[in-house]
Amino acid sequence: MADWAPLVLSFQIAFFATILATTIGVAIGLLLTNGRFFGRDLLDALTSAPMVMPPTVLGYYVLVALGRHSAVGRAWESVTGSSIVFTRTGAVIAATLGSLPLVVKSARAALEAVDPTLLKAARTLGAGPLRAFLTVHLPLAARGLIAGVMLAFARSLGDFGVTLMVAGDIPGETQTAALAIYDMIQAHQERAAAGMVAVLTGITIVALYVVNKLTAVRRED
Repeated sequence: MADWAPLVLSFQIAFFATILATTIGVAIGLLLTNGRFFGRDLLDALTSAPMVMPPTVLGYYVLVALGRHSAVGRAWESVTGSSIVFTRTGAVIAATLGSLPLVVKSARAALEAVDPTLLKAARTLGAGPLRAFLTVHLPLAARGLIAGVMLAFARSLGDFGVTLMVAGDIPGETQTAALAIYDMIQAHQERAAAGMVAVLTGITIVALYVVNKLTAVRRED
């Protein structure tokens, strides 16, 4: 019988990772949409890199940047008393990095699709940049943003390579569903893995179906 604790942990990690990826991704998407600055294309390339970069390479960079011997890792450990790597915090960061490009791409496309004359009209009527973004830009781009969030959640839920590198495969602590499935297959427990595989497959299909419906409705408008 399968132990469903890794799946529950995956949902927890995916929840927090999606919040982080959405917050950072929408901000970057807005910056890339409206900003005209030196290094804009480089920022776009850096945020897109996790989509094509080997997970072991990305995991290596995270270990170097956030490990116990790094400035960030030492500062985190002095404040919290625990390290970032090989903890659930590391698993959240790994899932966030894997899903961030999906949010950035979706946010940028959705924000760029909004008619700029509507934003200019809001500014003409006295709305400041923040108010125009919150009351006009964000609602009009909501479908694309929601699609990006759903993709990010599905991606975070199934992260494997970067999570393994950064957080390890510690039962009860950092062993997510994807890692548990791998361990079950290695132990020839295919029947136990089948249930978890079915759940992750179902969530992925539902997420992609909803994303397709959102983008299809948007194209028809």
